[in-house]
Amino acid sequence: MSGLTRRERNAKLFLALASNAIAAVIIVLVLLQPEVAEKLRQWQQQVVARFFAHWMIWGVSLMTLFCVVLALSPIGRVRLGRDGETPEYNTFSWFAMLFSAGIGTGILFWGVAEPMYHIQGNPFIDMAGAEPLSERAGQIALRVTLFHWGLHGWAAYICVGLCLAYFCYRQGLPLTVRSALYPLLGERIYGPAGLVIDLLAIFATLFGITISLGLGASQIASGLNYLFGLEPSNALKLGLILLVSLIATLSAVLGVSRGIRRLSEINIWLSVALICTLLAIGPTLFILKLFFSESFQYFYRFIPMGLWVDPEPVGSWQSSWTLFYWGWWIAWAPFVGMFIARVSRGRTIRQFVLGALLAPVIASFLWLSVFGGTALDLQLNQSADLITAVNSDMARALFTTYELMDLGTLSWFFGAITTLLIISWFATSSDSGTLVICTIISLGTGRPTNWLRISWGMTIGLVAGLLLIAGGLSALQAASTIVAVPFAGVIFLMMAGLTLALWRTERKDSLGGSGTRTEVSTASRPDQRP
Repeated sequence: MSGLTRRERNAKLFLALASNAIAAVIIVLVLLQPEVAEKLRQWQQQVVARFFAHWMIWGVSLMTLFCVVLALSPIGRVRLGRDGETPEYNTFSWFAMLFSAGIGTGILFWGVAEPMYHIQGNPFIDMAGAEPLSERAGQIALRVTLFHWGLHGWAAYICVGLCLAYFCYRQGLPLTVRSALYPLLGERIYGPAGLVIDLLAIFATLFGITISLGLGASQIASGLNYLFGLEPSNALKLGLILLVSLIATLSAVLGVSRGIRRLSEINIWLSVALICTLLAIGPTLFILKLFFSESFQYFYRFIPMGLWVDPEPVGSWQSSWTLFYWGWWIAWAPFVGMFIARVSRGRTIRQFVLGALLAPVIASFLWLSVFGGTALDLQLNQSADLITAVNSDMARALFTTYELMDLGTLSWFFGAITTLLIISWFATSSDSGTLVICTIISLGTGRPTNWLRISWGMTIGLVAGLLLIAGGLSALQAASTIVAVPFAGVIFLMMAGLTLALWRTERKDSLGGSGTRTEVSTASRPDQRP
């Protein structure tokens, strides 16, 4: 900690001790009181859905509008760095890293399971007057799935990432969440208020990444059961989490360029190969029709869908799906937002927003259409009972789809590639989350030490493994939505701070005003590249 002020040393010590202590309390509580998971889930549905549904629904919609306005306005020409600075990473590597960090294993888990769940009934099917399990219901089910993986979620990432990138690379502040509130709080961001904000960001990240890792471990175990007949026991899942956590920790220690970037590029190439092959041998015309028609319907209807609030919130479909998704996206926002900021130096605001908003969404829609469309075709056109398999074990839904396609040895090959891809996504999400937590604890000052990366890499895996065994992932799912309620308020403050800073410092060049760009003075000016 040489070179740090006494205040900075105390802040780092507080964040390190407090974050580890609260993580330990969560583990002990769930292990000793397993029923707390169900109580927390019920409390989340009763309180969050009843009193904060409008806050979450309208809040995420406001984030989406904020991103679009910034991208299309003259302010979009402002560069996240020095004037004339070029991007640190090429476009492919940049997209690979932000897609790998932002999506993770979730899209693999839900690509088949979610459309097959929604086709059985949801409010949008009822409003359309369609019959469950019909072709029309299948179209709406895919559209709802696209909605949950579409613009709204990525807007939450972008709002956080853009704020952090601007204040770090344009204003010279540390790469940490509190820096985005400098226009509102001034030097108080270095005091207790800033510590609370950073601590909240750490736990939003921990909750979000742990849920994804738990889902990923369950799906990897199902893949190994499909490939080799291994029983998907808790011991196997725990071993998988710890093994992949070791890989992720090694990647985090290697850093962005040598570790995370290469692993992310492998993810993309494996995904492209899997999607293209499945599209070629599957119901190609059916998939393409769904992709184009439901993508169009999504962009045509995403505003009313995004503003719809269930009139019966308690125990409703919306609290179990849309509010959970919005809470999950917001919980991941400090983690993914900071990581996207880390790899986006040198890009303009317009490039940042449009690139991170449109490219991953289109790629996600293609992925969901290929896997969801294949499953819907089996259910609707080939009399396969995929719904029963999904309802009994969502983690195995994708592998059951391969079985029902009846492709012989090729089905096993698909299962092997998918399992390998899940492991790769799993590791990428974990190493990115590790790097972000360590950066926050290090106050955004310089490169986090290797021991910090190693300790948090294994802590994330340990928390995910123990809670998976104890049945505590449902508690974290509820906790992620609960944490998202106050953190959404933090994001709004960050948006207000960015708007104020842009108006004060950038309007001369962008809008013809009288503002001038200034750099905030800080006690230490560290190397911002972890």
